[in-house]
Amino acid sequence: MKTYTKFLVGGFIKSFLNVFFVMMSLVFILNILKEIEFFSNKDVNSLYPIYLSIMSSPSIIFEMFPFIFLIGTQFFFIKLFNNDEINIFKYSGLKNIQIIKILSLVSFFIGILTITLFYSFSSNLQHYYLQIKNQFSEDKLYLAVINKNGLWIKDVVGNKTNIINSSKVNNNFLTNTFISTFDKDFNLVESITSDKIDISKNEWLIYDATIFKNNISQKIDLVKFRSNFDQKRIESLFSNLSSLSLLKLIDLKKNYESLNYSTVDVDMQIYKIVTYPLFLVIMTILSSIIMLNTKKSNSKVIKIIIGLFFSVVIYYINNLFNVMGSTERIPLIVSVWTPIIFLTLVNLIMLININEK
Repeated sequence: MKTYTKFLVGGFIKSFLNVFFVMMSLVFILNILKEIEFFSNKDVNSLYPIYLSIMSSPSIIFEMFPFIFLIGTQFFFIKLFNNDEINIFKYSGLKNIQIIKILSLVSFFIGILTITLFYSFSSNLQHYYLQIKNQFSEDKLYLAVINKNGLWIKDVVGNKTNIINSSKVNNNFLTNTFISTFDKDFNLVESITSDKIDISKNEWLIYDATIFKNNISQKIDLVKFRSNFDQKRIESLFSNLSSLSLLKLIDLKKNYESLNYSTVDVDMQIYKIVTYPLFLVIMTILSSIIMLNTKKSNSKVIKIIIGLFFSVVIYYINNLFNVMGSTERIPLIVSVWTPIIFLTLVNLIMLININEK
């Protein structure tokens, strides 16, 4: 590795880490304040807010990586400008395009480490964070998950607890469903089986139900069943996708498919993780071009503002396409790749016209 390459790689990684730890500290402090407010009326150890903040902060930082790269790149170039090191590279024959190439490769490598190591680490911490947080949440009485055995729901209505298992979800209907109702002492009160249950509202409509109660079985054409769940709430209480590693997301996708349930949100998360290194490279190139295209020292503040402005615009554009993909207004693959392709083209156009002086 050439000397200037080592210098650029080392300096860029140092700038990235500086911004990373500053942002991590800010997120950690804000999380502590949020957790202190949450536990203010709960009888828990005073260290709980700190403990939970440690577990939840990495997941938030993962979402901020594109902006960390953009800001880190800007500060890296500011250091080069202030020490006049950029001119030394110029005199040695190094072009701006070569500098950007080196930084892009470093960004891609860090991006690979981010999705293979950091995301796995943050998703596991987020999983434990949600487990602990749910113990203090009102929603601990209500739970909906999907696994290889189908859809499982825990639903508490009054003094009774309903455990529901369905092998398939078909739009607003559950099929091949078994419901067990328990009293407050968790003694079995009754069980219901049905091949068709309308869950579009909180009052479920159970068709052709078979009810087993007091050792007596009877068939009823239509049973109205009160629940805290409807189809939308079941969706909202599924596993938090940010708490699942890439491999677990792939398994969850298979489970969704076996239940005939929409995999759009899972696919979106998978695409997001897989394309993350490319997105980080795009942000690095964009920030580098902005910083290199103006050399006057009094324009650095303006360039930082321009960079931050672009980052906000990119965030909203990317979020808009994600929403359009999640709501299936456009094909999912289009919603994921359109922002990346568009930003890549913008970067290429700007690279062609980059200032090499």
